[in-house]
Amino acid sequence: ERGGVGGASEELQAMPAHVSIILPVHNAEPWLDECLRSVLQQDFEGTMELSVFNDASKDKSGAIIEKWRVKLEDSGVHVITGGHDSLSPRGVGYAKNQAVAQSSGSYLCFLDSVSNFLSVVLENHFSNVRRDPPNSTERYTRWINQLTPEQLLTQVFTANGPTVIMPTWFCSRAWFSHVGPFDEGGQGVPEDLLFFYEHLRKGGGVIRVDQSLLLYRYHPRAATHSVLETTIWTHRVRFLEEQALPRWAAFTIWNAGKQGRRLYRSLTAASQRKVVAFCDVDENKIRKGFYCHEDSQERPKPRIPILHFRAARPPFVICVKLDLTGGAFEDNLRSLHLQEGQDFLHFS
Repeated sequence: ERGGVGGASEELQAMPAHVSIILPVHNAEPWLDECLRSVLQQDFEGTMELSVFNDASKDKSGAIIEKWRVKLEDSGVHVITGGHDSLSPRGVGYAKNQAVAQSSGSYLCFLDSVSNFLSVVLENHFSNVRRDPPNSTERYTRWINQLTPEQLLTQVFTANGPTVIMPTWFCSRAWFSHVGPFDEGGQGVPEDLLFFYEHLRKGGGVIRVDQSLLLYRYHPRAATHSVLETTIWTHRVRFLEEQALPRWAAFTIWNAGKQGRRLYRSLTAASQRKVVAFCDVDENKIRKGFYCHEDSQERPKPRIPILHFRAARPPFVICVKLDLTGGAFEDNLRSLHLQEGQDFLHFS
């Protein structure tokens, strides 16, 4: 492995940083110039440093980093670089942990090499997003930017993942150390999601600054595509069972279709016994009267009633995707005058 600091003046090295920008890099040549330019353009009045860890890049990422080191340090941004030349990368979690370990700032600001900070990220904090290509993440972007302060904590169980987008996370070094490092399992591990869950387990809050401060670039080679949906599903179900279901003696699954039945089958036997009904608007499903869990080892096999949503009783775990029915589902939910987090939770 190689690491350390090169090219920095003694004055920069001696100056303690308020903020460390944490940047893992792997084969980021097409986007790295724009990413590093966005760091240079920050209008931050405090002291900041850039901590880059090059995770076995085989393209020209290393040369681009060295080119920008000079420009950044000439502008007062201390640059720390580390990395390794192994045949294979060790993964995003490992690279982030190494970048944190070699940095010194009191606060950590996470960036990735395919995203760009907009002009005043560090001065204002984070985290609304723009899209590139423009329609690449339209529903996700609308969801994450419209969450209320309360929903930043109540909607942590959905398939969208963390309620503030990574990159844009900003936390103190002390809190990062308290929560623990990112999972270093490598390819296929949702390290951001697991860190976010651990953050919540330890009582962490979630705050969003309502300005557009990040250009998020969607591309098919992103590490996130290596994470299987089934892996994320398993973590989500376990987190739901750990953090939400214990406070309910019984609950209804809103959606008697594929997603609702999948959730039921994924629950532990103890959680399954709390499910008193499915509910839906589909008359065909409701006319069936019940769902029979054919894979159950219990005898007789569990038969769960299927009700119209107006006949069902809260609390609900909702397995209906938001923003997909032209507002019909949202109108139905609002008509019940329920309190999110207490009477229902979104899971899809």
